[in-house]
Amino acid sequence: MELWFNEMHTPNVKLSIKVDRQLCCIQSKYQRIEIFDSPEFGRFLTLDGFIMLTEKDEFIYHEMIAHVPMAAHAHAENILVVGAGDGGVMRELAKYEQIKKIDVAEIDDEVVKVCKEFLSRTACGFDDARVNIFYEDGLKFVRSKENEYDIVIVDSTDPFGPGEGLFSKEFYGNCFKALKSDGILINQHESPFYEKDAAMVKRAHKRIVQSFDISRVYQAHIPTYPSGHWLFGFAAKNLHPTKNLNAAKWNALKISTRYYNTNLHKGAFYLPNYVEELLSDVEPDLE
Repeated sequence: MELWFNEMHTPNVKLSIKVDRQLCCIQSKYQRIEIFDSPEFGRFLTLDGFIMLTEKDEFIYHEMIAHVPMAAHAHAENILVVGAGDGGVMRELAKYEQIKKIDVAEIDDEVVKVCKEFLSRTACGFDDARVNIFYEDGLKFVRSKENEYDIVIVDSTDPFGPGEGLFSKEFYGNCFKALKSDGILINQHESPFYEKDAAMVKRAHKRIVQSFDISRVYQAHIPTYPSGHWLFGFAAKNLHPTKNLNAAKWNALKISTRYYNTNLHKGAFYLPNYVEELLSDVEPDLE
């Protein structure tokens, strides 16, 4: 008998992945956590039935959420990561010798435990000595921070359940306060393709624009995420995502990546017309 994992992307569209077996299924205080093994995508993590990562394509997401801000910020040393219970963001950040501290605010310790047991390729990010894990609600954690971080990366789940507060105006305002004068906020922005997802993109970006002087959107293509077309938000007090990119300096670091490069960095901010139109009334006109 064949086993298939199904995720509904809309009431009319679903993604199906053939699985060999289910490796783990637990109900934490916050959500249902499952690990599956598949012939095509390797092991993959789901929360409440939604795919968070697969071994085959997770590198795209984690490289684009981590290296874009690091390449635009000349001397980032103190980083806050909100969410990221799988460890992938920290794995990418650990490639930078200049970083002194990586604080992680993850609400669900069970996600970290499961990923350490079953997803060692990403969870290895927790092994770096500069990583400090705080099992707290990111919304509450960031409230007490002021002028502390060079970069805040919000690697949250979708904007409902445990991740809902991380898409609020209050949260983005507190992130602004937690950042230094040249700080950068990176946010996973969902997909612009399906109508319901596009509405979430627009709502989140509007709230970020209200807090930050510079706010742009960039994209990546991740096969197992809804539609495969995924967006990230880049917000900053004074650093521009492409004008402040020092490609020569980043390339001199010789950091190993499979998706990100500095040419792609620049190109990722050139969006399709339908996305530009979606954001046209909430995003300032920046070159």
